[in-house]
Amino acid sequence: MPLFLRRRLTLLDPEKDDPLTKAMAPPENETPEELEARLAAQAEAQQRSDAIDEEINRQRIEMKKAPKCVRVLLLGQSESGKSTTLKNFQLINSPKAFRNERASWRAVVQLNVVRSVRLILDTITEAHANANGITPPISSITGLPRPRTASADSYGSHTPVSAELLKLRMRLLPLQQVEELLLRKMTPAGSAEFEATHLSPVTNLPYKGRSGKFREVAINSTAQWKGAFGRLMATARASMESGADIDFEDPNDPGVILHACAEDIIRLWNDPTVKKLLEAQRIRLEDMGGFFLDSIERVTALRYVPTDDDILRARLKTLGVSEHRFTLKAGNMLSHDWRVYDVGGARSLTSQRAAWAPYFDDLDAIIFLVPISGFNEVLLEDHSVNKLEDSTLLWKHIVSNPLLLNTQIVLFLNKIDLFKAKLRAGIRFSNYVVSYGDRPNDYEATSSYIRKKFGHLFRQNSSAQRVFYSHLTSMTDSQSTHQILMNVKDMVIREMLQQSSLV
Repeated sequence: MPLFLRRRLTLLDPEKDDPLTKAMAPPENETPEELEARLAAQAEAQQRSDAIDEEINRQRIEMKKAPKCVRVLLLGQSESGKSTTLKNFQLINSPKAFRNERASWRAVVQLNVVRSVRLILDTITEAHANANGITPPISSITGLPRPRTASADSYGSHTPVSAELLKLRMRLLPLQQVEELLLRKMTPAGSAEFEATHLSPVTNLPYKGRSGKFREVAINSTAQWKGAFGRLMATARASMESGADIDFEDPNDPGVILHACAEDIIRLWNDPTVKKLLEAQRIRLEDMGGFFLDSIERVTALRYVPTDDDILRARLKTLGVSEHRFTLKAGNMLSHDWRVYDVGGARSLTSQRAAWAPYFDDLDAIIFLVPISGFNEVLLEDHSVNKLEDSTLLWKHIVSNPLLLNTQIVLFLNKIDLFKAKLRAGIRFSNYVVSYGDRPNDYEATSSYIRKKFGHLFRQNSSAQRVFYSHLTSMTDSQSTHQILMNVKDMVIREMLQQSSLV
């Protein structure tokens, strides 16, 4: 051994120089009283540690004995109806808790109204600027789906905007303050996130000082935004139906400004020039989530309380993964604990793998939502990708995933109400889905084609022999959705029992 190593080893004393030994060594010059107190503290700490270990073991044993909880994951591209499906689960299984949140959803409805009005006002501004040879300001409608074959500047550029319509626009500018107030309440510091589909950034700048594309605010699923509205405490006798949890006396209630602007909003929406401008821009507000312009008189009333249907129709973009727990009973069988996970704001499996992967383990079912009304729309994140095409690619990725070998997958072909309306309006399905050919442009033929297409992809790419479950749905129709979800619930329980060899 080299001489310098021998010298170093002779200088090191393992008992004296070990840092752990030093940390655990009793203090120098410790008195008997201090020794007794130290030993008592150590004994107490050890008891706490043992109690924690015992509780963990007890919970582990209880979880093994308890019936297996049912885990369901909601998947689909952005705006496919995942959050609305979750609302239906809540309405069916936790109606009291669902209605306790009316004050929060009242604010979302108000924000949806302002959003729709802002889109119209931006369309007017752009058309007026084009008609006068002025470069229009950056518009909030640039992210909306429109045909990619024509220039956006050509839409509505020859439609004159009257002085009365410009005055109406000026009178509705206070709605910007309503939007700002609602967004500040709904997005506490650090909780707001933004996507390509965002409408309005939350900043401290006045609107005229802002630049860049308007974006829709997205609420992170972990943010406690619902607690920002309503009274801090509601009495036990408070009736949720009467909106007793809503503070109508709040001087900053956005409903006051909305009520004052109600007549102008109705006049704006019914204006023939506005109808022409929206048609020229290929914008159908009635097909967008959170459309309430056909109910302005009701939703802008000073003591407005959202109905169940209003809450289902309200649009609020969510990001992140949220978990919701229910106790459900299927038929005459025992009740089961259900955990429903909503993966908000996700476009594709590849880009959101980190968010979805933890929930792939030991899943019982996936409800995969496809918004078939988007057959003639493009992704807001990527204008070169058709929405229906994106859903088929995502569907192939899901059904072929080896992690989902033992997971039942249920397909919801969603938004059939909007799909029917587009077909009735004369929009040809074959213009966007070339493989459809010259088949009839009616709901029965087109929906059957889509269902067969997804069924073929399921059987072709599935990693195991599974039954293909599919439903044509409209998640805003609570009555039909209730029956569909009950059928899905029974199916999931039945499959669980079959895998356990109990049936």
